[in-house]
Amino acid sequence: MLSVCGAALLSAQNNADWSQPFPPHKIVGNLYYVGSSELASYLITTPEGNILINSDFEQTVPVIRAAVEKLGFKFSDTKILLGSHAHGDHMEGDALVKELTGARVMAMEQDLPALRKMTPGNKPHPIDKVLHDGEEVTLGGTTLVAHLTAGHTKGCTTWTMKAREGDKTYDVVIVGSVNVNAGFILVGNKDYPEIASDYARSFKTLKALPCDFFLGAHGAYYGMKEKYAKLENGGANPFIDSAGYQAYLAEREQAFLNNLEQQLAAAR
Repeated sequence: MLSVCGAALLSAQNNADWSQPFPPHKIVGNLYYVGSSELASYLITTPEGNILINSDFEQTVPVIRAAVEKLGFKFSDTKILLGSHAHGDHMEGDALVKELTGARVMAMEQDLPALRKMTPGNKPHPIDKVLHDGEEVTLGGTTLVAHLTAGHTKGCTTWTMKAREGDKTYDVVIVGSVNVNAGFILVGNKDYPEIASDYARSFKTLKALPCDFFLGAHGAYYGMKEKYAKLENGGANPFIDSAGYQAYLAEREQAFLNNLEQQLAAAR
């Protein structure tokens, strides 16, 4: 479950499977899930238009659009498009979303070289604003903060925001990714020499973030399907899971350390 991500490793059949629809649903406040069964996309609604996080594969865009409209919102009201990291299963559809909505596409600086190579149908990858670590994106009274959590990609981005429900305000964390995919070179990586230190820094950053609602670039990170099934039972919001967030980070950090040690041993 935790090894998902890395579009270069996916076949066309994977793309189709991962683009299967999933019931869109409210998470908290003005934050909604509008992704597929495997690829997480989020809609943040505001009085001045909406923010979409993750366009996913280009063929997933119609699935996202249908989810947005099923919730009663207009896809054309998407004003800003953000992403989690420069893999096709999260940001390949950026050009199509921009074509359909006119949204401003924003991305972390370190991911730009990889994004510019992402040209489905030979469409140039749109970049309207370059983001930097700690930068805020604000629309209609809602502010998201971009946290550089590099390693999985050089510009992997974790998004945080405050969400209000009734008289309470909650901290939301949408993890970009801290997975070490099969084939990732952590030792002696000529293309990305600082990859291991970036992973280590990202774990430190993520562990320090306050988190009530734990979300991520794949629903599998936070047990989305299981938690969604609990929504109909009433009671406490199942997506509130600060303990699950810390447990996820601990498990992923140990997996990274194990992988690093194995590669260091092989290099000696």
